[in-house]
Amino acid sequence: MYNRGFNIADMDYLNAPQLPTLADRLNYAMKQRGIVQDTLAERAGCSQTAVQKLASGKSKTGKSKFLPAIARALDIDIDWLELGKLPPLRTAETSNVYRIRPKDGGPVLLDELSPWDDSTPLDEDEVALPIYKEVELASGHGRSSVQIVPDRKIRFSAYTMRMAGVDPSMAACATNTGNSNFPLILNGATLGVDKGTTRIVDGQIYAIDHDGQLRVKFLYRLPGGGIRLRSYNREEYPDEDYTFDQVMEQRIQIIGWIFWWSTLNHLNSPPLL
Repeated sequence: MYNRGFNIADMDYLNAPQLPTLADRLNYAMKQRGIVQDTLAERAGCSQTAVQKLASGKSKTGKSKFLPAIARALDIDIDWLELGKLPPLRTAETSNVYRIRPKDGGPVLLDELSPWDDSTPLDEDEVALPIYKEVELASGHGRSSVQIVPDRKIRFSAYTMRMAGVDPSMAACATNTGNSNFPLILNGATLGVDKGTTRIVDGQIYAIDHDGQLRVKFLYRLPGGGIRLRSYNREEYPDEDYTFDQVMEQRIQIIGWIFWWSTLNHLNSPPLL
């Protein structure tokens, strides 16, 4: 998992003494990203008024429930936006450099690996997320339901969750099956799901419950309340369009937005290119 945002070395970014307030930092980030208030509001799922109050400093407390979504929409660090705090790199060579993701992609930081198993107690900065899977119903004549698996958990850093703008109490994991999103998401990949974000932002990836089947798709809104399901592997999996009535009839429900995924790549896996 990486720290999100810009690279301070590339653009003299996030100078706390010069950007002392949340409004200063928000306006600077918007300028760097080339995003205006109405566009940011749409991407963050809030009103332009909410963004305007934060950007003008008119918010009485300087806090908003939309801050995580705003930080995510700007691709910046939530702790920097809210508190002016920068996460340091954890290497000897760059101990005095703060690394945020640059606009052009650039290098990212991977946290140190720490071995553990199911019997290892959680650290203070760790959370354990439940896992969704398809479960065959006992009296369903082959029908299945997407349910949380008892006693199965995936560990995350609480700081990582905060940087992603995800409330751990509203998060879960799932396992990707199939190659509809190959090679972006491989078969067997573990997915992080934000159940608190079910509003469709066109082109984002979501986990959905399609009449008991767990599916991972890019979603797009269609006129009249319909939705489009799109796969990354569009050559083999064409778009699926559903009207509002079909969505209701086929019980298509959004479980949540996919904020993270991870895959163990095996040598006998099909080639990525």
